[in-house]
Amino acid sequence: MSSRVPMTVEGEVALRSELEHLKTKARPEVVAAIAEAREHGDLKENAEYHAAREQQGFIEGRIAEIESKLSLAQVIDVTSLPHTGKVIFGTTVDLVNLETDEEVTYKIVGDDEANLKECKISINSPIARALIGKEEGDVATVTTPKGMIEYEVAEVRHI
Repeated sequence: MSSRVPMTVEGEVALRSELEHLKTKARPEVVAAIAEAREHGDLKENAEYHAAREQQGFIEGRIAEIESKLSLAQVIDVTSLPHTGKVIFGTTVDLVNLETDEEVTYKIVGDDEANLKECKISINSPIARALIGKEEGDVATVTTPKGMIEYEVAEVRHI
């Protein structure tokens, strides 16, 4: 039995949107492309046919993958949870690097949603693991490839 996987509301919306696109747009387009390529005759040497079949395999695989992720998802709407100042899944955390005074903000999300460019870090990342359970004002020590970094939790937001 698989365990539930935490996911933010935004993550669920993004996956459902991609699934809708694949089922209503991409899948019918590739089926039409296969039908058109079949009309060109000999399938053994028909590059369009083979490319369309490969694309169809990718689309069907991605649909199955998304449906599986959604079936295992435990969607957590952090905006509906009481604000305790404690770092939990889905919160946005403002941190201060105690060595450099540099400020960073991260949102703690599920593995599939993580995107460092958007400052979204996985619940399973070393930084998130060090932060979970901490409260505003606490110091979290994170082990990185460059050594230990101490962050003060400046603010925890439910947005």
